[in-house]
Amino acid sequence: MPTKRPVSRFLAGALASLVATSAMAADLPSSGLIESGKLTYGVAATFAPFEFSRDGELTGFDIDMMAALAEKLGAEPVAKNMEFKGLIPALQGDRIDFINSAMYINPARSEQVDFLEYMQIGNRVVVQAGNPKGITGRDDSLCGMTIAVTLGGIQESQARADDERCTAAGKDGINVMTLPTAQDSALTLRQGRADAIYDSTPGAVMLLEKVADTYEVVGEEFEQNTRVGMAFRKGETEVKDAVAAALDEIVADGTYDALVAKWNLPASVSIFK
Repeated sequence: MPTKRPVSRFLAGALASLVATSAMAADLPSSGLIESGKLTYGVAATFAPFEFSRDGELTGFDIDMMAALAEKLGAEPVAKNMEFKGLIPALQGDRIDFINSAMYINPARSEQVDFLEYMQIGNRVVVQAGNPKGITGRDDSLCGMTIAVTLGGIQESQARADDERCTAAGKDGINVMTLPTAQDSALTLRQGRADAIYDSTPGAVMLLEKVADTYEVVGEEFEQNTRVGMAFRKGETEVKDAVAAALDEIVADGTYDALVAKWNLPASVSIFK
């Protein structure tokens, strides 16, 4: 009669197998890379705080995240900086392994590439430092205020919807001041000609960093319906799966959250809850 294995030993062996499988999950793929041992990614370093140049060096959330992912995979990260419009052609032309450039996910791009989502971003209410008008966020505290927004941008439609909401509730409406650029809106707020502005989450982060002690954000991030992802060649799963496994690891060990905090992004940008 065959000897039965002790249950505890069997469970220990199964656990060891699971641990080993987990440890191998973020292995660098044996094929599909432009250069063995390296993760060559395309980036358009003009979108702070995700990727930009500082003192001649690439920096930002995506650059730091790529370094962490490459470390998990035992690879060298190699950034290829180019114009944003050239990223997808470079990927399709096998000049890079994937795109890591805070690329917004939309249907047109999804027809050309496969995305690995890693973030969601929305918009913030920005006021003068010290919040002299006592605005608490995108709520009724804005009724009767002047909001400066970019003409034709998503923030204009948001502000006009809020104006309608205020007047429908019998409150003072919002004066929606439209200006050519986000920079014009920020200057108008700084000069006190507007009480608040709406800006994208990354735009608000950089505004507060570039002009210290001038602005502050109030309330929660809103309309977080913009998804951000790394882009891979259609149907090629090896590299994408390896990066996804490494992403899981940096989320689990807290590296991802630490980078969110480092670059002054709100915790709400994380899709990993």
